[in-house]
Amino acid sequence: MKLAAHYNRANIIITVTVLIVGAIIYFFSIKYIARTQLDRNLTEEIEEVEDYVKANHQLPKQVDFDEDQTLFVKTDKKQIQRIFFDTTYINPKEKRIEPGRAVSGLIRLRGLNYKVIITVSRESTEYLIQFIAIITLGLVIGLLLILFLTNRYVLNGLWKPFYDLLHQIKAFNISEDKSFRMNNNKVNEFAELSVAIDTMSSRVRYDYQNLKHFTDNASHEMLTPLAVITSKLDTLIQNESLPPDIYEQIDDIYAAAGKLSRLNQTLLLLTKIENNLIEDNEFLDIGALISAKHKQFQELILAKNIQCTENLNGGRLLVSKYLMDILLNNLLSNAIRHNINLGKILITLTDRQLIFNNTSSSDPLNANTIFERFQKGNKSEGTGLGLTIVQNICRLYDWNILYNYKDDFHTFQITF
Repeated sequence: MKLAAHYNRANIIITVTVLIVGAIIYFFSIKYIARTQLDRNLTEEIEEVEDYVKANHQLPKQVDFDEDQTLFVKTDKKQIQRIFFDTTYINPKEKRIEPGRAVSGLIRLRGLNYKVIITVSRESTEYLIQFIAIITLGLVIGLLLILFLTNRYVLNGLWKPFYDLLHQIKAFNISEDKSFRMNNNKVNEFAELSVAIDTMSSRVRYDYQNLKHFTDNASHEMLTPLAVITSKLDTLIQNESLPPDIYEQIDDIYAAAGKLSRLNQTLLLLTKIENNLIEDNEFLDIGALISAKHKQFQELILAKNIQCTENLNGGRLLVSKYLMDILLNNLLSNAIRHNINLGKILITLTDRQLIFNNTSSSDPLNANTIFERFQKGNKSEGTGLGLTIVQNICRLYDWNILYNYKDDFHTFQITF
């Protein structure tokens, strides 16, 4: 979930909670105030009744007190506590029952005690409370709607520079000299973020260029002495006067020099792949490349009497021919080198997958470390970088490569 969505959700939840709690408190406060006002009016009414009785020495008639309904009941009680309570009110004009509020008290007249009950209608008060509640609810809904629209359009526009910068970071290429910029950004934090990222990217490019120059120079400088060593060894080998044991030592040196040269070229290739410096992509028929690679390795396959079966039903891929040739070369050479006499190789190609299966005399490999640099078997004479190159090529094109061992078959599966 995006940061803006988290903020909107938290903002809306807090706002709705505060509004609901505030509306409830506001509703009950208005209701309490309205009831208190009714009770105050009833207190005045009962005091008017008491004053009327004292002045006129008789009980008042209903017509003397507007629309208030007054009831007198004789009682033997000498003390009655004045209380207020909700009841019903019968509207004499409209002949209907309405909610009412009443007060009861005690009046003494000519030695007799009367319980007086005065009832007034609270319908107007209820209407007022309902009207205020509707207005409050409308304000809450309106505020939520404005808050939603504000979060959806205003805040999204506020976050636009951030997403523009994020898009630039995703498209960042260390080999390109391109700065990070935010257009017309008025938020100080985003402006500082843009400056910090631009400064960091400049340092990364600087370090990358230094490392690239060092790698290129080191590779170039290593090739020259290796070429000299190889040339001198070729001259020594042609000398027929050398004893046989010296020839064996020269062969060992020759092999070591060749391995060092291959290692140098392989590490340089890994650097180019990891930094995406090979950009000769084109649509290639992968099935045709596999068939051509099979023919190139035909002599090695026949030397071990290996049965190599192809099941090619794939299409075309947008990929570097150079890198695809290296990938197929590494997978097929591994399948042959680590195979057994009279072994089998099965190559399967579909629109979604490329699978190499081969028999082998070795035990299952460690799937967690097989693609790491310089990981190889005890009997392997390679550099230990072949499968690392294969994995890096797959990463470059967002392919997934998996290793599995089942029924004496090593399986390398690439999913496009």
